[in-house]
Amino acid sequence: MAAEHVADRVVSVFVVAAAVAGAGFIMRDMTVENRAGAARHQAVALLLSGDHAVVYRSAVLGYQDTLYAHAQRQFYRDCDVAGTVDFVFGNAAVVLQNCTLWARRPLPGQENTVTAQGRRDPNQSTGISVHGCRLLPSPELELAPAARRGRAATYLGRPWKPYSRAVYMMSYIAGHVHAAGWLAWDASGRAPDTLYYGEYRNSGPGAAVGGRVPWPGHRVIKLPEEAMEFTVGRFIGGYSWLPPTGVAFVAGLTV
Repeated sequence: MAAEHVADRVVSVFVVAAAVAGAGFIMRDMTVENRAGAARHQAVALLLSGDHAVVYRSAVLGYQDTLYAHAQRQFYRDCDVAGTVDFVFGNAAVVLQNCTLWARRPLPGQENTVTAQGRRDPNQSTGISVHGCRLLPSPELELAPAARRGRAATYLGRPWKPYSRAVYMMSYIAGHVHAAGWLAWDASGRAPDTLYYGEYRNSGPGAAVGGRVPWPGHRVIKLPEEAMEFTVGRFIGGYSWLPPTGVAFVAGLTV
């Protein structure tokens, strides 16, 4: 499936392996892969836009723009997601819990970014919450020559839109993640003051917050009450719709 967006006479074309718009969608014990490869740039493996979407014990594999969490409320549990540039992106209210996010080897000159959240307005209740997950380098990234690994840094995210919101909580972050943590959208190095990027009680060699970007919107979350706002129970109202699915989930902070 091909999709096109025309703006200022620039055409962006990307290939989608699977797209689902229906409410109440559940994907369990499956793998969705876009095999276009890094050289094809934008190549979505899974696009979800229906409310109350669940992806459980599954793998979503690609390179750039692997998982398009497009809209509504979504929950991912016990999944593997692999990619390079903006490989979890969109403007859904989404929680990834107990998932493994694999950074792959990008094209020369590219940097990996795990998230690119697209919140356009402060009144939108959207964002990406990564809770109790693992951020790891894929074998293909680890096996790259040392000089190549050094140029292919991995970042937690970059702001696709001005009110971009992403939070990492109680997750393991390996050493492939750059000390700055977050990346500007363009070469200016600047980011909107209106974004919200939070980190709460993460662990691992890439979790140290001392060298993080000095952006006003970056927060080292200290209080569990603030972190609770991004849990399954509060952020996506999981108490009301997840139990009938039979999918395991933790509603609060404890994982």
